[in-house]
Amino acid sequence: MLAQPAGPTILGFDVLFVGTILVAVAAGAVILAIYAAITVRDPMSKRVKALTERREQLKAGIAVAPRKRQSVVRRNQHTDNLTQVLGKFRMLQDSQIKAVQQKLFQAGVRKKEYAVAVIFARLVAPIVLGTIVGALVYWVEYWPEWSSFKRFMAFAAAVGLGYKGPDIFLQNMISKRTDAIRKGLPDALDLLVICAEAGLTVDAAFERVARELGRAYPELGDEFSLTSIELAFLTDRRTAFENLAYRVDLDSVRGVVTTMIQTERYGTPLASALRVLSAEFRNERMMRAEEKAARLPAIMTVPLILFILPVLFVVILGPAACSIADAFSGGGPAGN
Repeated sequence: MLAQPAGPTILGFDVLFVGTILVAVAAGAVILAIYAAITVRDPMSKRVKALTERREQLKAGIAVAPRKRQSVVRRNQHTDNLTQVLGKFRMLQDSQIKAVQQKLFQAGVRKKEYAVAVIFARLVAPIVLGTIVGALVYWVEYWPEWSSFKRFMAFAAAVGLGYKGPDIFLQNMISKRTDAIRKGLPDALDLLVICAEAGLTVDAAFERVARELGRAYPELGDEFSLTSIELAFLTDRRTAFENLAYRVDLDSVRGVVTTMIQTERYGTPLASALRVLSAEFRNERMMRAEEKAARLPAIMTVPLILFILPVLFVVILGPAACSIADAFSGGGPAGN
């Protein structure tokens, strides 16, 4: 029997196989986009539910200061099971739980019991990924041409990714939420200045700003609404401001919190202090935009060399190269 001719290849890869994978990825992306468009939900309902739960907690007298928070999370069956498993491995420490809880708050997750789940994921994910990759590399020998060093590095990378994966995912959520809050903070301070000059109290001003900016900046509106609720129910107003700095990983918010605490303590004019902060944050945002614009030429150099210049050379020199090739392959003048 004659051997089937091999298909076309590019850089050693089968073109038909690569094309099939790309078509499958494109089809999956289209299905995911359709599913996301059909199952879109209103984020306001989730925000209202979370704020209502916090209001009920404050009414019941559960709220405490961040530095006095208890290390014991809210009890339920799943949390108890995970706590028992982690307790056997001596991986459940109070300082570790508090650090994870603060990261969850900064990521916008209000459930404190999820801290135990994050710590449990650090324990389970390296074992699962390491077992899968180790079985593929050493037992099944899916890549038989790999050397021992490559196999060990693949196994170590799987274990490391499993251990750092939950932290990377959580840090990504924190970064996105922090960037969204940073963008809306100057506008929020301007509205706070207007509310303060109009004679509104601090908690009413926070509630008004949260209602005005809830659609444009939902993350900032959520934090301001929660701060307004805590200002209305907590006995110590400083605790409400400290909770805002505890939930947002942003130096600008800490500066606003410090200004609000000093205003409450010494009775200094709130509108003038917030106006200075707003101007400073706007200048900072403009400087950040100018910095990104200055980095753009350096960032565009590599795509320009790899993708744009080769195409430009083909378009410009291609017709000339074809004409030269035709002239040399013609064999001389037509009359000979």
